[in-house]
Amino acid sequence: MIEVKNIQKKFGDKVVIENVSAQMKPGQCNLIIGASGSGKTVLMKCMVGLLTPDEGEIFYQGKNFFSMRQDQRTTIRKEIGMLFQGSALFDSLSVEQNIMFPLDMFTNDSYSQKLKRVNEVLERVSLKDVNSKFPAELSGGMKKRVALARAVVLNPKYLFCDEPNSGLDPQTSLVIDKLIKELTVEFNITTVVNTHDMNSVMETGDYILYMYQGKKEWEGTRKDIIFSNNKLLNDFIFASEFLKDAKDMRMLEQTGKIPDVRNMDDMTKP
Repeated sequence: MIEVKNIQKKFGDKVVIENVSAQMKPGQCNLIIGASGSGKTVLMKCMVGLLTPDEGEIFYQGKNFFSMRQDQRTTIRKEIGMLFQGSALFDSLSVEQNIMFPLDMFTNDSYSQKLKRVNEVLERVSLKDVNSKFPAELSGGMKKRVALARAVVLNPKYLFCDEPNSGLDPQTSLVIDKLIKELTVEFNITTVVNTHDMNSVMETGDYILYMYQGKKEWEGTRKDIIFSNNKLLNDFIFASEFLKDAKDMRMLEQTGKIPDVRNMDDMTKP
């Protein structure tokens, strides 16, 4: 579990994150959402240690990350996988070499052991026979899957995903969401996702933290969103009139005030 307690971060006189607290639990997808400039990316950077908060604490399994010795921080970082927004694959390296890179950096395994692990994660993300291909030869969705394979090749306890569906079509986005969700549950990973994609929110949001102007405005699950009365959250999630109408209809169905027209039995009732 990752616990964020009263985090504050400023750049100069500008407060970017103000007194934010949250708990990110293992085995679930923990989403950080919000408009551009809401502070969600800065919060994630604080969580992985790329930025040091001015105030507050971040705990990994109950241990304060910023109070640890350097060797203890290094151990935690080895347990973190990162899926970057643009995939961040090395253009000059093959798929196999890209995925093997963390194994080269952090293990003393033999080449055959590393190759076995590379092939295991490639199979897990439904990619075969692409070992010798280079990033330029891959589609956007394939690049994301290779990047995800690299992110989990060290069997991380924690997985951070920065806009994993950026630049992908809706169908491919669903594939990536499903993979992230499956890997999270399968290996009991504490997964933290920054996203603007509302499909991701509704499909995978076990826990959702909504940031607004650097503050925690709302938290809950994807099911809670349907019944939320928070105007700022609703304006963000249900930006169009069509989606607002869909939310209202769904609320009525859930509360039993109108029949579910998808059920033919309901349609025959007087």
